[in-house]
Amino acid sequence: MKKVAILANGGDVAGFNAVIRAIVKTAENKGIECYGILDGYNGLYKKDYELLSTAAHGPALGILPKGGSIIGSSTNANVFNYKITNEDGSVEYKDVSDICVQNVKEAGFDCVFTLGGDGTQKSARDLSLKGINVIGVPKTIDNDVACTDITFGYNTAVSVAAEAIDRLHSTGETHHRIMVLEVMGRYAGWIALESAIAGGADAALIPEIPYDINRVAEKIKNRSKRGKDFSIVVVAEGAAPKGGEITIKGTRNNGTGVDNTKLGGVGQIVATQLQELTGLEARSTTLGYMQRGGTPTAFDRVLSTKYGVKAMELALEGKFGTLAVLKNGKLDSASLEDVVGNNTEIGAVSGNTAESNIRKVSLDHDLVITARDIGISLGD
Repeated sequence: MKKVAILANGGDVAGFNAVIRAIVKTAENKGIECYGILDGYNGLYKKDYELLSTAAHGPALGILPKGGSIIGSSTNANVFNYKITNEDGSVEYKDVSDICVQNVKEAGFDCVFTLGGDGTQKSARDLSLKGINVIGVPKTIDNDVACTDITFGYNTAVSVAAEAIDRLHSTGETHHRIMVLEVMGRYAGWIALESAIAGGADAALIPEIPYDINRVAEKIKNRSKRGKDFSIVVVAEGAAPKGGEITIKGTRNNGTGVDNTKLGGVGQIVATQLQELTGLEARSTTLGYMQRGGTPTAFDRVLSTKYGVKAMELALEGKFGTLAVLKNGKLDSASLEDVVGNNTEIGAVSGNTAESNIRKVSLDHDLVITARDIGISLGD
């Protein structure tokens, strides 16, 4: 093995650069050249590469605590259905995956490391079927990649959300209000549930458990009867009421093969309903991109470094078509086929579909049991 490349794709997370650094440093110690593919799968198609180095003034020097990705990323590039803008301004979608395969071969990359979540690894699996040596690293603040206990970037997002809850406590208690915090997570409730426990919230509404707003209101009324005249409610952006649908903020027009649904707005709906049902003033805060950016926690720095080193080790062992994972506290690997699950169609849409294998919160998970035992309402 002489030459490898790193591709970062999907929404940015804290820890991207820590993984990049770990792969580069491990490669350098083995005498292997390491390149960054710029702006995710876009760079793979456009042949935009940059040599990465941790030498003096090298682009990978001093990036461990830095947020974002030094090689960029993309949230809407599917090389199996790629958006092409013609000279006349017209737009069409084409399968450019064979071009990407040829680009990798011409560049001489012995392995491409794909840092990303469900959609990124779906495309990685599809490219591996076309003969590209691929090894994935599980990235997403949503913590919903299958076959691993935790993704890098998640811990930092939870830490930011927990700090926000701490701050909302002050305002809620001072003004006797219901403070609703809407957090990210797409179709999984990991961030909402864990930050609610860490921040001492009174209710946590997650996508896996359709909520009854009246049950949440009852919880808040009971607190008031006991002299607790404020409450904290954490709502995952993908939470939905019983018999209802998730709240959609908008839909992007980026073709098939990517999840074009923009979630958001459920926090304000919950706040309005709780104010009407309880008679207490309610305010909603949407944490948004604050969860994604900034320096990674120490936990994410270590996890990201471990993942990067493990990914390079898998490459040296020739274990391609795999994902570096953490299972029961130990580094391991999983087949990208297992990660994808039943989503077997080439170029198919990733995300919350019947075929997707995204990891959601199970009702018997320790976090659910813990939340219930300490009195956090889950709205059911």
